[in-house]
This record gives sequence, C-alpha cells and structure tokens, in this order.
Amino acid sequence: MAELSVVIITRDEEKNIARCIKSVASLASEVVVVDSHSQDNTQQICLSLGARVITHDFEGFGKQKQFADAQAKYEWILSLDADEELSTELRDSIGNIISNPQADAYSMNRLTNFCGKWIKHGGWYPDKKVRLYKKSIAKWNDYPVHELLNVNKNAAVMHLRGNLLHYSINTINHHIKQINRYSEIAAGNLVEKGRRTTCFHLALKPVFRFVKIYFLKAGFLDGYFGFVIARNSAFSVYLRYAKAKALKKKR
Repeated sequence: MAELSVVIITRDEEKNIARCIKSVASLASEVVVVDSHSQDNTQQICLSLGARVITHDFEGFGKQKQFADAQAKYEWILSLDADEELSTELRDSIGNIISNPQADAYSMNRLTNFCGKWIKHGGWYPDKKVRLYKKSIAKWNDYPVHELLNVNKNAAVMHLRGNLLHYSINTINHHIKQINRYSEIAAGNLVEKGRRTTCFHLALKPVFRFVKIYFLKAGFLDGYFGFVIARNSAFSVYLRYAKAKALKKKR
C-alpha cells in the first residue's frame, strides 16, 4: 500500500480544520498543515489531531500550496483546503485505489455548500479537481488566487467516485468578505502583469458573468441562493477591475 501525505494550507480555520483532518484520518500516513500565522486555535487543533504544523508566510495560494507539497514525506499527495472534507464514498474510493494505484493522478468532483445549501448548478458542480497525485508529476502554478495544479501531459489521470465536500460560504456576509479579499489579490496581479482596465471590464464583463452563471449554467435552478451567487460573482468581476484601475492610478 502506498504511503499518503495529506497536505493542507490554513489561516484562521478553527471552525473547519478538525472536520477536514478527521475525514482523512483512516487514509493518511501523515497530515501536513502549512499555516500562515493563524490568530485563532487552528494550530492547536491540528497538533491535537496528530498533524505536523509548519508556519510559513503566505505567498499567494499557488506558491503556498507548492511550498506545502514540498514538505510532504511521501510521493502520493492528497491536497485539501481546510474547508473541505471527503464524503464517505470518496474516502472509500481513495482507500481502494491507494493500495494499488492504476494512474499517476486522480480527479474528483467538488460539491460546494453555500449558506447551508448544496449548489449543483451555475457551473459550481461538478467542479472537477485533481487533488490526489504523485508529487513528481504535478506542480501548482504561481497564481495568487484561483490557483491551478499543472499535471504532466504524459501522466495518466483517472476519475474517482464520490464528492469532495466544500463548506465554502457560511453567510452572505462571509461571501462578500471573501470576494473583497480575493479581488484585492487579483487586482494586484493584474497591475503587476500590466493589464489594462477598460469600460468592457467594468461595465460589460460583470453582466456577461451574471448571464453565464444564472441563465446559461442554470443557476436559477438553485433558487434564491443561485441568484445571490450569480449577482455576487458579477460584482466580484467588477470589483477586481475597479480595484486594479484605482491601484494603477496611484502608481
């Protein structure tokens, strides 16, 4: 049976981290938590559950996850966010294949919980992610937000049954705070890359985002929260470019 390193990055995740670690307890040969100076009880909870905790300055999500992977002792890595947990079916799927891997990496569907409702439309599901992989064949990119895992082109990738349960947003206020944080990071990245902000980005692109999520991706089937998600997502696009334009004017 292959040894498995479960790798998680955290910051102030005391409400989520225990659920995440407990969901992998039967699979993990080690749990590695890279924490960016949490001010709550995140580190203490991780240590109490047997995780190895490493404190590291936050460098953006992509770089932080790549640093975390480098701390893993074993070749096989299961990369999770602190607000995720394995469904029973997904845990069983991983347990079955890790004893005799047939591929170099494995993808899984992520199902997101928004204000207590599981969101199955609007492009949010199935949110296919490669999260189980050999360390030698995959690397996170340097994106500061909305990071991506790049898997070698010649690597064999298979899909697992079961859902990665994502407890993403507790309240609408939580969503607004998240949008504000992510848009700040994304705006800085746009300016660093020299991207221009035009009327299209500020006026039309947010509208296109709403139409895509609510109508084309059938977000309306998720009821009230489907509308909230589409509206807030459109606002996040506007905010990203508005902040980028303001930031560029200051320089």
